[in-house]
Amino acid sequence: MAKRNNYISWDEYFMGVALLSAKRSKDPSTQVGACIVNSRNKIVGAGYNGLPAGCHDDDFPWNKEGDFLRTKYPYVCHAELNAILNNIGMDLHGCRIYTALFPCNECSKAIIQAGITEVIFLSDKYAGTDAFIASKKMLDTAGVKCRKVIANVDNIHLSFSERDV
Repeated sequence: MAKRNNYISWDEYFMGVALLSAKRSKDPSTQVGACIVNSRNKIVGAGYNGLPAGCHDDDFPWNKEGDFLRTKYPYVCHAELNAILNNIGMDLHGCRIYTALFPCNECSKAIIQAGITEVIFLSDKYAGTDAFIASKKMLDTAGVKCRKVIANVDNIHLSFSERDV
């Protein structure tokens, strides 16, 4: 019997982990996930956009507009930062990060400081915004490679039914 041919690529696998991580986000409007991988294709960190540990999700606002302190923006940690902070305790130099959205300027600072050398993203829907332009400029200047993921699948179905295993 020959091996199965329709398996997913490493990029699809790790982006899938990032997208699955995003499902943990409590944000009602934007769910983003990130997955950090070392040079041996081992996952060393994952995160999603959410509140810092110890801050209860029901005690903070999730609004996108209004008075700054009544929005989510001063409180939520982005997926990329959470993945960096939640890493397994290793040096991240030379790692790559998979993220659903191209990282903002604040996350790009953390990516550069952590020594991550490649950003693989699914969407750059904020291209053209000041935060994106600043982010791209910093990543380029620091020599961090950025590329949009190329997937040969549109979606992957996960089943928690025992009969599908």
